[in-house]
Amino acid sequence: MKANYHTHTTRCHHASGSDESYVISAIEGGFQELGFSDHSPWKYDTAFVSNMRMKLEEFDNYYASISALKEKYKDQISIKIGLECEYYRRYMPWLEQFIKEKKLDYIILGNHYFETDELHMYYGSQCDKDSMLEDYVRTCIEGMKTGLYAYLAHPDLYCRSREWDHLSEKAAHRICQAAKENDFILEYNLAGLKMSQMIHQDLYPHPKFWQIASQYHCKAIVGVDAHENSALEDTQMYEQAKKTLTDLGLEVAETIAFLK
Repeated sequence: MKANYHTHTTRCHHASGSDESYVISAIEGGFQELGFSDHSPWKYDTAFVSNMRMKLEEFDNYYASISALKEKYKDQISIKIGLECEYYRRYMPWLEQFIKEKKLDYIILGNHYFETDELHMYYGSQCDKDSMLEDYVRTCIEGMKTGLYAYLAHPDLYCRSREWDHLSEKAAHRICQAAKENDFILEYNLAGLKMSQMIHQDLYPHPKFWQIASQYHCKAIVGVDAHENSALEDTQMYEQAKKTLTDLGLEVAETIAFLK
């Protein structure tokens, strides 16, 4: 089965296209299952308003829109409703209750910010600092152990801001070992791959990270990380990513475990 579970919407403020356009493009791209996982809203303790995720009051519209598309296109494609969520220790009790109340199909772990985005410390630009890299790795592993998340999105995000060195390698070993021990899937991220190709630089997915993942025989999944619907029509990039993973000897997951 060809599936993608990493799909955004305009509610995150950095994606384009209607919800329906993503479904149409997914069908055009030959997908049998499409999961929407826009950036999760959070109930902050402060008055902070994020500029990269939907507001909490927008969630019901998100759920209703995707549910309507699920029904409209049920004979052409399977549609799942999820979110891409961080692991914010202080807010995890709220998140656990939220995903139960809203009956989400799944959530994926997108480890973007140190502690909370209220602090404006983005791992993708801060992991050149050793302390931030250490925290990124620690929270990835803690998130894996919760049992809430279907997989870890862009596990090598830290390579976006850090030249590969001995600490980068150590971080990769720790993440991959934890993934193997917890039977946890790692995502090979196509949005990062496209960016890397555009600037002719290895950011993420980083080849050395995935070579280490192969040593641990980790499970992998291809994530389009679609921020525009046309990304779902790029069948060549998707198939090349699967070939890269299989050539490394990695097991490529076709689907994920859904929340009960």
